[in-house]
Amino acid sequence: MFTKQSNGIDISIDEFKEKYAEDQGIVIDVRTQEEYEEGHLVKTDKQLDLMNGEFEESLGEFEKDKTYYLYCRTGNRSGQAARIMKSQGFENVYNIGGFKDLANAGFEAE
Repeated sequence: MFTKQSNGIDISIDEFKEKYAEDQGIVIDVRTQEEYEEGHLVKTDKQLDLMNGEFEESLGEFEKDKTYYLYCRTGNRSGQAARIMKSQGFENVYNIGGFKDLANAGFEAE
């Protein structure tokens, strides 16, 4: 299980539920295209692979004042991606953890 410290970036699934209810924001899957095709959250807005550079190349298209929720397989890559966004001036960026944990918590997957 992916454990999170409350550092303002890594949030628990319960915190995600609360924040998402207030601000749906943009949900980004930072896994590979293959992982995404094997299953992803229905509410995913974008799939941008962190490992092949696609994620960082796309950051210029995002508005810095929006809210972003990132996930991957275990929460590791999405944590890295969230920190990259924070370092580039994005304010509301959250690592919501791993896909299976989110799906098991009741988020609709396909």
